[in-house]
Amino acid sequence: MKNLFLCLMALLMGIQVSEACTTAVISGKYTANGRPLIWKLRDTESFENKMRYFSDGKYDYIGMINSNDAKGEQVWGGSNAAGFAIMNSASFNVNMNDTTSFKDQEGRFMKEALMKCATLADFEKLIEQRPVPKGLAAHFGVLDATGGVAFYEVNNRTYTKFDANDPAQAPNGYIIRTNYSFTGKKDVGYGFIRYQIAQDIFYQADAMGQLNSQTIIQDFSRCLKHSVLNKDFRKEYSTVPKAQHFINSGDMITRHGSSSTILIEGVAKGENPELATIWTMIGFPNTSLALPVWLKGGKNLPEVLVADGDKNCELNQLAMDLKDRCYPIKRSAGYKYLNVSELINREGSGIIQQLELVEKDIFSKTSKNLHNWHQNGCDKKQIEIYYQWLDKVTRATYKTL
Repeated sequence: MKNLFLCLMALLMGIQVSEACTTAVISGKYTANGRPLIWKLRDTESFENKMRYFSDGKYDYIGMINSNDAKGEQVWGGSNAAGFAIMNSASFNVNMNDTTSFKDQEGRFMKEALMKCATLADFEKLIEQRPVPKGLAAHFGVLDATGGVAFYEVNNRTYTKFDANDPAQAPNGYIIRTNYSFTGKKDVGYGFIRYQIAQDIFYQADAMGQLNSQTIIQDFSRCLKHSVLNKDFRKEYSTVPKAQHFINSGDMITRHGSSSTILIEGVAKGENPELATIWTMIGFPNTSLALPVWLKGGKNLPEVLVADGDKNCELNQLAMDLKDRCYPIKRSAGYKYLNVSELINREGSGIIQQLELVEKDIFSKTSKNLHNWHQNGCDKKQIEIYYQWLDKVTRATYKTL
């Protein structure tokens, strides 16, 4: 009864649902460079996130973890040396009548997958061999170095695969999931409005031939659209002078509960799987700079993305400090009310506007580096030098902000 009461109170008060993410998988057949993509905009109560390099499995891997997870026992998105990558979003309309207490194993399961899997077939075997009840209620977005990319809707007993390379299942080459499974109980779950927003922006980007990493990072992960209100607040407030302009962000893709973004661009046929690009926004996406990392670069990741033990990383803290400026109302349901002028304004001084000026250079340099590395090969030192530049740029950017 106590748990039921708390759930009802959460619904009545509009409390954020933990791990309520917006996610997508995209076939390389539909991207300009032939590389598949998986995207996760993470909504969670664990706002402090960081990146970590692991060498505790068959394959080395880089993963996003909660900063207080000192041992790195759970991973919330990442890629390994074989070019296998994974992320997830929670599903709230499966296991509805299951009374088992074994649940919430998604982070541990994704860590295991990164340790062991090289292909989608390996991942399917991992699911099938996992004992029942599986302790899972999620959509897992997965890609591999052979071009495989799919969603797996998984519950305590079964799974269903949705293949982004199959025109019958993904006629436009992409599949979107929020927080309800298509194989689960109908009209139950979370994220119905977010799903509609995501469908709209993906459809428009696809029609314009703009389904790429930069669009997903900058336009999708910082989306200020509301499908019910038929509003694009980013477009609207770019013409409005900076002032106290509040909007309710509760049903938008990026809202107060958004803690980070991870976008993994796999490799095309014949490319080095260790050069799959892991784009991170390791903090509130509207205030966090997007930075790339690669397995090929080894364990010395950018300093601003990592931290020892249970400490938080530098970039995450900087992004959260700016987030407080965007959500100054602390009483009642104040977390819903975003001062949009802090992000976008006519003067061009908004946080998003300033970050994207810097990211323009980051995307350009990353593209040139990747082209060179794929053509001519690269060693760990070259990537470490690039990481040092990213650290320098990040610190300079936030000093200005």
